[in-house]
Amino acid sequence: MRLQVRERQPLCVLAIAGSDSGGGAGIQADSRAIRALGGFPVTAITAVTAQSTRGVIAWHPVEPKLIGAQVRAVLDDMPVGAVKIGLLPGSAAVRAVAGALEGRRLPVVLDPVVGSTSGTEFLDEKGRRLMRRLLFPLATVVTPNWPELALFSGGTVEDEAGAERAARRLAEAADCTVLAKGGHGRGARCADLLVRAGEPVLRFESPRRRTVNTHGTGCTLASAIATGLARGWDLPKAVDRAKALLQEGLNAGREYRWGAGAGPAFPG
Repeated sequence: MRLQVRERQPLCVLAIAGSDSGGGAGIQADSRAIRALGGFPVTAITAVTAQSTRGVIAWHPVEPKLIGAQVRAVLDDMPVGAVKIGLLPGSAAVRAVAGALEGRRLPVVLDPVVGSTSGTEFLDEKGRRLMRRLLFPLATVVTPNWPELALFSGGTVEDEAGAERAARRLAEAADCTVLAKGGHGRGARCADLLVRAGEPVLRFESPRRRTVNTHGTGCTLASAIATGLARGWDLPKAVDRAKALLQEGLNAGREYRWGAGAGPAFPG
């Protein structure tokens, strides 16, 4: 008697990002978040970094053609349901990813990483202009923090009202949906603002956790949103579930001491 095997469709999510030797951010954080929501992470490595909780010591970009080849290799073969884009090391890498995604009808979450918290710049002004022109319109949602939002919108962001104004300017000018993350704000509550041109703002509020372990929060949130979109959730639901996952990670992470600096925001 022949056994019948029912094939299951894996929930693949492609993370395009750098590698963090300390495991706190980048591909390592992306993979944890994707798995936490039931996805299978497939990857395209854009840079290799030497870093720990203290910050980035050294880094080296992956050759742009190889970045594009990684993306195409996965998308041409595997059932990818969504894409998360993080660190892109320069304008050539931006072009390579934009070219590899051209014509693909997939949800894309773009976390526009400009530099590390410790001050290392990964994407220069030319790269930022090209990212805004080529990748912002491709994205289902762009997830800048306040400093990134200020850079890409051409203004200043000092409070929640300023973040909403900047996000609206960027959404209209770059033809994209913006999730303005509120982690740089003050007060007991953290508000992320989902802004679409011509629509009311959606506000996602959560408690602000007191912890030094905040490394990789942006990567975790963006990858979790991408996984939600791959599951077929609409964008507000994907954002809401991603924020809930990040809150769980921040809360659990308070129990750990990883090193002398900021440890992973999502430890498990």
